[in-house]
Amino acid sequence: MKSDKEFSWLKTIHKVLKCPDRRFYFWWRIANYFYLNNKYKKHAVNFNRKLRNRYGLHIKLGAQIGEGLRIAHYVGIVIAECSVIGKNFYIKQNVTIGIRHLDQAGKIYIGDNVEVGANSCIIGDNLRIGDNVVIGAMTFVNKDVPAGSVVYNRKELHYL
Repeated sequence: MKSDKEFSWLKTIHKVLKCPDRRFYFWWRIANYFYLNNKYKKHAVNFNRKLRNRYGLHIKLGAQIGEGLRIAHYVGIVIAECSVIGKNFYIKQNVTIGIRHLDQAGKIYIGDNVEVGANSCIIGDNLRIGDNVVIGAMTFVNKDVPAGSVVYNRKELHYL
């Protein structure tokens, strides 16, 4: 969704200074830009470490995330550098997105307009999640998910 208003650096700087969530997105994208283009890579890594410590989430440099990223609560989010995420990605607290083995060269592809519920894990090698997918809270995803799906985990309470 594009705005009809003309771009203004003054408005951008104002939003970066006044809105904590936009502040994180802004500085992470700058650090990621320097990291991916091999410009000031060491400085980008140090800056990302400071962001991780300040905001309590760990989005590794090298992850490719489209525009429209929204984070509900910053606590405990981990996104690996092998992630390729589309536009309008909405993620909640304590979500892990990563590969199973460190020595694998696989990627995790997540389409546009995807929502991931709290305490979910998306783990696998060469995993694909389609567009317009909703992943419910406390769901473990280790297989491909077709576009337009709703994925959830049945929770049953058992008493001894």
